[in-house]
Amino acid sequence: MKRFLSADARPYFAANELEDFDALWSLSLTPVDAPNLERGGHSEVCRMTLEAPGLPPRDFFLKRQTNHLGRSLSRPWGEPTFAREARNIAAFHRLGIPALESAYFEERRRDGRWQAILVTPALSGYTDMIEHHAHWETLEAATSDAIVDTCADLLATLHGRRWRHGSLYAKHVFLRPAADAPTGFEARFIDLEKSRPLLNAGREKRRDLEVFARRLPQWRSATWRRFLGRYLQRPAESAEVERWLGALTLPNR
Repeated sequence: MKRFLSADARPYFAANELEDFDALWSLSLTPVDAPNLERGGHSEVCRMTLEAPGLPPRDFFLKRQTNHLGRSLSRPWGEPTFAREARNIAAFHRLGIPALESAYFEERRRDGRWQAILVTPALSGYTDMIEHHAHWETLEAATSDAIVDTCADLLATLHGRRWRHGSLYAKHVFLRPAADAPTGFEARFIDLEKSRPLLNAGREKRRDLEVFARRLPQWRSATWRRFLGRYLQRPAESAEVERWLGALTLPNR
């Protein structure tokens, strides 16, 4: 995948002399989590705040990896997994699937190592679904219903465009209040490394839904019935919703 630097991020990168690979690669930052050492390589994520003249400070996630490779249809002999994620981010936006954005991507070969950098803007004002779920019992009914509807709409959009997320844990769905949104919230996906077009639509849709449900034990049967009714655009008491409830492995169903 070719080098990419978004127009929105360019002033921040230019003001901090971070427009080239070496400058970003040499930054000394503390990873937000333990580095990922799977696939025989090294992959880490750091957070940085950048300033630019005349603009408010902005937070970015700087993701760097070495020999952290996967295969894809477009590059069957292997590629950095960040290359696939950057490509998927672009595909989601092209298809109108709400997701995080890319600020910068580049990859290179150096001394026998395959290095890649992906920078994404932080989702300002967003909170992941795990955090919302932690306070589920204290939420007003109107708020919890709006969150359920927003999540259902997001997943329906994803599957309606005939894509799967591939790692759809609740922590990968982010929401924020939005007065102009139909439900009062807007939502986006993150972590698109494993996303791809649907092949076996029925099975892969169910897989996404079941993974999403794993960390939502406070969602009861009535909650899932509401979710599926919205997701399927069918009445909550319909036979189709009942069929999906029977087919899915859900907590506290």
